[in-house]
Amino acid sequence: MKNVHLLLPDLFLPVAFASEVSADLELPVLGKLLVRAQSEKISVHGVEQALCAAFGMEVQGDLPIAAVSAKFDDLPIGNYLRADPVHLRLQRDQMLLSQAELTAEEASQFCASLNEYFAGQGMTFHVPHPLRWYVELAQLPEMQTRALSEVIGSNVRGALPQGTDAPRWHQLFNEIQMLLFAHPLNEARESRGESPINSLWFWGGSAALGQVRTEYDVVVSDDVLGEMFAAAAGLSHQQLEGRWQVQAGRQLLVCTSLSRCLQAGDLHAWRMEVQRLERDLFQPLLQALRGGQLERLQIDAMAGENSKTFQVTRADLWRFWRSSKPLAKYSLV
Repeated sequence: MKNVHLLLPDLFLPVAFASEVSADLELPVLGKLLVRAQSEKISVHGVEQALCAAFGMEVQGDLPIAAVSAKFDDLPIGNYLRADPVHLRLQRDQMLLSQAELTAEEASQFCASLNEYFAGQGMTFHVPHPLRWYVELAQLPEMQTRALSEVIGSNVRGALPQGTDAPRWHQLFNEIQMLLFAHPLNEARESRGESPINSLWFWGGSAALGQVRTEYDVVVSDDVLGEMFAAAAGLSHQQLEGRWQVQAGRQLLVCTSLSRCLQAGDLHAWRMEVQRLERDLFQPLLQALRGGQLERLQIDAMAGENSKTFQVTRADLWRFWRSSKPLAKYSLV
């Protein structure tokens, strides 16, 4: 059975600027797929949550992302939180979070400083990748965190961990900011015009990864997170690039390019990207449905409280009486 399940965060823009940014977009293929599908609201608000659901991972408290990524990064079995390096910038009354590139050598030096400072406190930091850091703990804290993807480009106030152990982690959040603020590497970065790494974002805490089950045969994604889940389940992974092509089996398709545009605060780039997806993704998907090469297409459009799923078959395409509507209208319901 050839089915495609597409995870597509940030297709629907926030109401505050949806009309201004997307009202005049010409997207006839996407419009046809959405309006002729059977649709309903879903409680899955982000791509991390959607991937956990797709791979049968029971979520109790935090999303178990650290376990998935720690295994991918060949870390020893343990209790981990992601502790990703970020840049915080004060703007009026907001503390805005962004990511900044850094080298493996810089990451290693930051890690050494963190481990020296927190020695004897039951915390060990690991940096297997410059942008993927971890803190290993004797016991996971009782708290709920927000995924990094949800806070990039946003105000972090109100997004810090919640729960019984959260106050301790708020304190650690502040301690680490003070430690990194005075770090010589950050002085050097700023002298080169680069953003300092002045905080860590803790999220996705989980213990060792158990057995992962899924109904899919292959994962195609433009983001390393999709590759991580494929590896955890022992599935083939392919990079999503260029024009999508039909292949055998049940395919999980993960497209996060629109999210990256919004995280960068670049609405023009978002417009350009959704038009590229119209040509390189939605058009070949529609052609595959029409030609019988696909039996079913499911599009999960994650947009917080406005998240929806759309399921369309070849037979659904005959609903000619359903007229397409501008993409901006989907942000208003």
